[in-house]
Amino acid sequence: MKPVRVGDRGVAVEDIQRRLRVLGYDLGPTGIDGVFFGRTAEAVLSFRSDSGLGSESAVDEATWAALVDATFTLGDRMLYLKTPYFHGHDVHVLQEALNALGFVCGAADGIFGAFTEGAVREFQRNVGLVPDGIAGAESVRSLFLLRHVWEGKDPAAHSAARTAPARACEGLVRTRLAISGLDATGCSVAERVANLAAATNPQALMSLLEMGAVQPEDTTVSLLLCGEGKTEDVPGRPVVSERAGVTLESRLLAAFESARNRRQEIVIELGDVALESEHELQREAVRLLDALCHVFD
Repeated sequence: MKPVRVGDRGVAVEDIQRRLRVLGYDLGPTGIDGVFFGRTAEAVLSFRSDSGLGSESAVDEATWAALVDATFTLGDRMLYLKTPYFHGHDVHVLQEALNALGFVCGAADGIFGAFTEGAVREFQRNVGLVPDGIAGAESVRSLFLLRHVWEGKDPAAHSAARTAPARACEGLVRTRLAISGLDATGCSVAERVANLAAATNPQALMSLLEMGAVQPEDTTVSLLLCGEGKTEDVPGRPVVSERAGVTLESRLLAAFESARNRRQEIVIELGDVALESEHELQREAVRLLDALCHVFD
């Protein structure tokens, strides 16, 4: 982005001023007027100094990113495990709340990593929600219903407790997988699964392929994802389809066992997933990666 400097005017300056005011910085009697001068410049200088960003009054890309992070409130966005990790004030509040409630995720560093996802899962299970590790609207609502329990409490009160376990994915460090999509839904979920695997453990041997790309020679298994009923049957190629009453893990295990010790392609039909729903796509990615971890571990 182009740095915003002393003397600049406009909507960008107003946004900067609005965020500075939220953070408690004094903008003087003119307040939010869209003019980068005087008290606004002093406020920016103070914010940069407080954030360890140097002693200039300009708002560069790093300063803007820090302002945005500092002004996210819990519930402004859906939080889940991905790379690069979500970070910001909202993650910090989430971590403090979880720690105070006994769902320990370690130090409240404002970074949504694997142990924070584990703590979110334990909290969701505890209050009767789907334990997908996604801090979306339902989970945030449930957390705020307990606000009287955690707000103002010492987030280190349970520091001696065991940190919520991260997803066990040792099998994905030993097995080289390739994943890709056969349609738009499959491509979107495949990208999320690969990202989630890397966020869980950077050593995971999962590579994301473009649709139609050739499987690398060193790949043990190639997973092809698509919507329900969106693939053709090919002799010798297993198709895993989710059905009520049967766990995804069981069907994946059967598919892998049917072609053990040879390079293979396995199609996974994802069921009814709304392509426009970030929550549904991420939840499907979580379910699939958890199932893969179960099979390979």
